[in-house]
Amino acid sequence: MMAAQWIVIVVIAVALLWAVLTYNSLVRLKMRVQNAWKQIDVQLKRRYDLIPNLVEAVKGYMKHERETLEKVIEARNRAASTGNVRDKARAEGELTGLLGRLFALMENYPDLKANENVMELQEELTSTENRIAFARQFYNDMVMQYNTKQEVFPSSIIARMFNFKPADYFEAEEETKQAPRVDLKYS
Repeated sequence: MMAAQWIVIVVIAVALLWAVLTYNSLVRLKMRVQNAWKQIDVQLKRRYDLIPNLVEAVKGYMKHERETLEKVIEARNRAASTGNVRDKARAEGELTGLLGRLFALMENYPDLKANENVMELQEELTSTENRIAFARQFYNDMVMQYNTKQEVFPSSIIARMFNFKPADYFEAEEETKQAPRVDLKYS
């Protein structure tokens, strides 16, 4: 009789230990997802700070492209003010498309391409875009691990018990997956 009691106690202890370890791993993954999102935020802030400088630097050269420059600033402001992952991804996709268009238009201005400040800003922005891409990839990797942990059995039991919610991926909108069309013809 005593052996049966010990077996029950050991089984309960193992189950409690498993529950605590599973809960803690879910919390750790949730924190990693949040940290990864903050890393994206850091790079996006850097990008938001660079864009007005780039627009100011090219304004004098690109007098005929005022609409494009205004759209870039408007998209930057929208992207900077959105909060959740889906809205941020949508706004960032639009901004990325407009920046691509701006860079394509800049190719049509030889004086602009030769300007050292513009070239430095463009290089900084390109470098920041690469960092953002890496941060997005890392974020999505963390989201995948976190969401998978919530879905697989038996950790899904703990995830449901403690109301863990899946995180959203940072996905590009369909229209931003295509290269922007730029018409460089002058009327």
